[in-house]
Amino acid sequence: MPGLATHAELFCKNLVCIFLFILVALAPLTSSTEVRSESGSSEFCSAGNGEGDCSINSGRVLSLELLDERDLAETTPGDTGTGASSTTSDKWSVYRKLVSEALEAYRPCSTDKESNVRVCYRRALKKDLEPFADGISRDAFLSVLDHGTVYQIINNRLYRQRDCLFPSRCSGIEHFLLKLLKDLPDTEMVVNVRDYPQAYANHAAAAPVFSFSKSSVFDDILYPAWTFWEGGPAIMLYPQGLGRWDLMRDRLLQSADAHPWEKKTPVGFFRGSRTSADRDPLVLLSRQQPGLVDAAYTKNQAWRSEDDTLGLPPADEVSLEDHCQYKYLFNFRGVAASFRLKHLFLCDAVVLNVESDWVEFFYDELKPWVHYIPVRKDLSDVQIILDLLRANDDLARQIASRGKEFVFRHLSLTNVEDYWKDLLTEYSKLLRYAVVKRPDVYEIKNTAS
Repeated sequence: MPGLATHAELFCKNLVCIFLFILVALAPLTSSTEVRSESGSSEFCSAGNGEGDCSINSGRVLSLELLDERDLAETTPGDTGTGASSTTSDKWSVYRKLVSEALEAYRPCSTDKESNVRVCYRRALKKDLEPFADGISRDAFLSVLDHGTVYQIINNRLYRQRDCLFPSRCSGIEHFLLKLLKDLPDTEMVVNVRDYPQAYANHAAAAPVFSFSKSSVFDDILYPAWTFWEGGPAIMLYPQGLGRWDLMRDRLLQSADAHPWEKKTPVGFFRGSRTSADRDPLVLLSRQQPGLVDAAYTKNQAWRSEDDTLGLPPADEVSLEDHCQYKYLFNFRGVAASFRLKHLFLCDAVVLNVESDWVEFFYDELKPWVHYIPVRKDLSDVQIILDLLRANDDLARQIASRGKEFVFRHLSLTNVEDYWKDLLTEYSKLLRYAVVKRPDVYEIKNTAS
């Protein structure tokens, strides 16, 4: 920098001043990388040397905005190679560090195969029952009768209100309750089988309502969804609705074996109906860059015209088993939490989980950057994330493997049964009154041969 050096000699005659001018000249060469948390706040970390200095902060889900427009322009579109130059490697170092720190902070929920569910999901159970630490009165129970279906267990017999809003959903719940009856105490509960939770957290008194899913503004008590057995969404490929998780697990694992990592197609994949416009950017990106993303809308019951599928005919449905052909699988929330999520993990693919605070009972033990990749709700980081995964195939494969291993080990039907047992046992201890058979219930019997 001859101009700067000449001015320094004119105004400074000692080494100290020259040193200070050099520092001023070099200062603009240091850049910063913005890190956005789930809450939308921004933090900054030095990235001037290409190594990065970003870390997980207080366990929040982080999604990094690493590349400015010049970086994106330098990225080769459609590059699917697993190798990388030193410059490219430096570009991804912050992500690699984020994964490394997530793994260092991660504590597996259990290493004990005999009691893994009692360790694995104990935190979720405890958190859901905390609002009722002082106990549940009869009046509190009666106050929520219109928020779901009443079930009672008395002397190891199961009773239910005659009316159930969705009979197949109630049947999916009853499968587990009937199987566990001999081990369950006398109790009664209101079980919500609607898609949406019922108990707002800002109410003066916590409402003891069981729901399969909730977000942070609800205090519902989470139970394993009916879809583990029956009553899930019905589409052309699954006309009876999703269910029989035990059988679906086997089919997905077989499909994963039939489509090993090396043979999977390296694109981001999504098929589903347009339940929310939040999915539009991915579908539009797919039309612009089909070599990067394969995303399209299918027809649902609300479909009326091509306007409902962004101006094109609806795409054919793709079975969950056939999702296993792809390396990167997108998961969006539906009306509440997504029934799709647990299936995607068993494909041995990287799950790209779009930001949402809707959860089921097992979600808290799935960790970002350990078991899946978090993606911003506005999908603004999709291009960067997919470029990252394509350029770092080893990292992608490891995340896919950890996600699959977790769901395989900790989300079997036996795990679901154990969670139901633990949940109802602990919940029943909170009832401050003796349960008496109601006049409006009838006995549910096991009709299985």
